[in-house]
Amino acid sequence: MTATRLYSLLLLALMGWSVQAQELDFRAPAGVSDPTAAATMRDLAVRILPVYQESDAERYLTNLSVLQMAAANYPAAYATRQSLMERRRSGPSTRAIVYDVYARAKDLEAENRVPFAQGFAQSYRDVVNRLGDQDAYAATHWLVLPLSGFQDALQRSLDQWRSKRAIPLSDALELLRTYVAYDAYRNFSPFVRALNEEDDARRYVAEDDLLIKTAYGATIAAVLVRPKNPAGALPTLLELTADVNAPNYAKECAAHGYVGLVAYAPLTRKRTGTIVPYEHDGEDARAVIDWITGQSWSDGRVGMYGSGYGGFTPWAAAAAKRPPPALKAIAVSSPTAPGINLPMEGGIVHNSSYRWLTCVTRIRGVDEGNCADDGYWRSLDQDWYASGQPYRDFAERERAGRPVLRRWLGHPSYDRYWQKMIPHREQFAHVNIPVLAMTGYFDPTMAGALYYFSQHTRFNPHADHSLLIGPYDEGALQQGTAPAALRGYSLDPAALIDLHELRYQWFDHVLKGAGKPDLLKERVNYEVMGANEWRHAPSLEAMAAGPLKLYLDAGAAGADTYKLTARKSTEATFVPLKVSLTDRSDATWSPPTDLQGRAPPEHNSVTFVSEPVSQPLELLGGLSGHLDFTVNKMDVDLYVALYEVLPGGEYLRLFDPVYALRASYARDREHRQLLKAGERQPLVFHSERLTGRRIQPGSRIALVLGVNKRPDQEINYGTGGDVSDESIEDGKAAIKLRWYAGSYVEIPVRGVTPGPAAKQGSRKR
Repeated sequence: MTATRLYSLLLLALMGWSVQAQELDFRAPAGVSDPTAAATMRDLAVRILPVYQESDAERYLTNLSVLQMAAANYPAAYATRQSLMERRRSGPSTRAIVYDVYARAKDLEAENRVPFAQGFAQSYRDVVNRLGDQDAYAATHWLVLPLSGFQDALQRSLDQWRSKRAIPLSDALELLRTYVAYDAYRNFSPFVRALNEEDDARRYVAEDDLLIKTAYGATIAAVLVRPKNPAGALPTLLELTADVNAPNYAKECAAHGYVGLVAYAPLTRKRTGTIVPYEHDGEDARAVIDWITGQSWSDGRVGMYGSGYGGFTPWAAAAAKRPPPALKAIAVSSPTAPGINLPMEGGIVHNSSYRWLTCVTRIRGVDEGNCADDGYWRSLDQDWYASGQPYRDFAERERAGRPVLRRWLGHPSYDRYWQKMIPHREQFAHVNIPVLAMTGYFDPTMAGALYYFSQHTRFNPHADHSLLIGPYDEGALQQGTAPAALRGYSLDPAALIDLHELRYQWFDHVLKGAGKPDLLKERVNYEVMGANEWRHAPSLEAMAAGPLKLYLDAGAAGADTYKLTARKSTEATFVPLKVSLTDRSDATWSPPTDLQGRAPPEHNSVTFVSEPVSQPLELLGGLSGHLDFTVNKMDVDLYVALYEVLPGGEYLRLFDPVYALRASYARDREHRQLLKAGERQPLVFHSERLTGRRIQPGSRIALVLGVNKRPDQEINYGTGGDVSDESIEDGKAAIKLRWYAGSYVEIPVRGVTPGPAAKQGSRKR
């Protein structure tokens, strides 16, 4: 979980809303290090205490404890926290425990003259030691958040009020919550790590430097954590990843009653001395699984999980003619599918694959500072883009990674090189173990999750494969929680579930005989944005009642937009689009990050907008289209984006990033089929992006259709030759497109029947 999300969630543990509008005189200190800050906050709290009221008892006690801690009345604050603990019906909140422990430590210091360090250790042990492993794991993670995040939050709050002379009571409470969080962490941060290690030593056996020797000469480094006193042998949850800097969830697995093992793929092979990501991971995964089953603490069953690369390796393990018998379950999020969504997607190579290759796989000679520097990689993209050199030359700009990137560029189709890395076609029929996959409408790697799901259920009709889709991006899926607001878009409350906890509930179902989580009752489980509701369907096609067909129309829908209509125009019209392949004035362009804005990211594109919908309508599934067009090239890279235009005029992305595709691979990713330059022809596409959104009356649907020419991706100049060998010299003739009136897109939809929404979710931590 990102630090910003954690800080926001932790502050919720001190949050209680007040409707009082009273204002108080207030002069904000210059900053958090201002020597008058503590006295100023104490004075503010003391003035609020006599007048503070709140009808909700729990919110009242929460805010009262904040005021008492800010006023330095710690005995009263501890008594209030005790009253609050007695009112909690569902057990302790792991976030609130932070302040329970702190208030008691300060009370011991004030009442019994116990040094704070000693009092905090006593309070920590009395509270945390009594918790179960899961709650203790969560609480100790809240306790080790860096102080800098709270310091920055307080400084921002003080800056906001510095020029003002009064503060409303509700804002004063929020400021004091921020101050108390900072003050608490400032006091106890120096002591937490040692106490956490002491608690871990009571609960777990950990091996941080485990080395697993394989029969073929590779050595696989691993971290292992297991419960200290289990009732018997346990199943193991394994992640095999390439990124040594990725979050390690071995202890989280152990806290949930499993043996947790995180292994790191040996990307440098002794026999070649070269980096070979993806090519041997199935062999490595099977070797680790064999090692696990030979250990005394293993009950012989293994579940694999992971995100990104770690979401690929379980499928690599299953790619053998006979998957390992000990592998009993797979749970992945944002999985990579080599050849499908890395290094290319839709047939277009992404520069981000090069960054991953050089940094995540720890290639020697790579500057670690550059790996974390987004500006460095943007500069690399822009320099190549401005140069007009072939994409193959992009692979030569950094010495590290050249051999592998060259190899990747040598396989632009989904050929046997890629196919043997994961199950291919009929091989999916042999995957007979339960699978859980999570992805999101704003997940850039959604294509991987959908590929595994569609192929598995196609070639194994009885596949036990559960797919969960919500308004999440890659970060939320990997970290397990989503923020209340994602890139400017407010998520429905129903979507704010604990994805990691859901994963453990599912593993408990598969490996321990627990009931299946209600949220995963069908193969496809999806949250409908705007409806605040989870739905369930037996297939992707069953999400909607049928397709809504919308035609491209040359008629004007508004300024710089064309019509998107339910009826095909009878006129022989077309919409033109001309894009220069030599113009590099847009070298610094990048798509906006916000999901909601005043205009779509118009870049080498045209926009089609529908009439406002008259009744609520749900868009549920993947966009597809049948384009009737001409182009003066033998190939072209296109992109498609879909928006809801809100009644106020703002554009809300229905999926992100855009769906981009190489036209010559639209029909078959395994075999390239060139276009006929200058001839009118059809292009049928099926987007590898899904959406689930209820749009209300007055909203419109907008489709953006453009040429994919950008600094961070391979550029197709349309000669029909190897795209990675084309250069700006091949692009002197601009791309000229005509979209004819017979072109249409289809969006799966369902009408809305009035009635209560059934909201569901997994238990939040």
